[in-house]
Amino acid sequence: MAEPQRPPTEQRLRPAPLLFEPAEAAADPEHFFDLESMEDPRELLDRATELTLAFRAATDRSIEFQAMAAAQLADPRRFDRLTHAAIAERAQWTEDYAKKMVEFGRDLLRGAGAGGSGPEA
Repeated sequence: MAEPQRPPTEQRLRPAPLLFEPAEAAADPEHFFDLESMEDPRELLDRATELTLAFRAATDRSIEFQAMAAAQLADPRRFDRLTHAAIAERAQWTEDYAKKMVEFGRDLLRGAGAGGSGPEA
């Protein structure tokens, strides 16, 4: 499966770090990385953009790790391998999506799909 390639400058960007919030702040449903307290719209836009990029990068990396794990779990050389249906159930995917993720993971493990953004849905 051919995956779209990111331009070299876009690969593995290191956006603003996601800082963990104190427990009391996280307990407040209106609190979100202190964005609600920012009054300068320029600062708010900058920080919100940094967070958006950080979440996108985290999502892309998480998908890659999901795909690699799915490929490893489906490996026919494993005595305890899982079927696509079992992987789909475990990951809360459809079976068709699990098949695509297994293939994407195999590509990543072979080094062919690095830099992609996941299987086409």
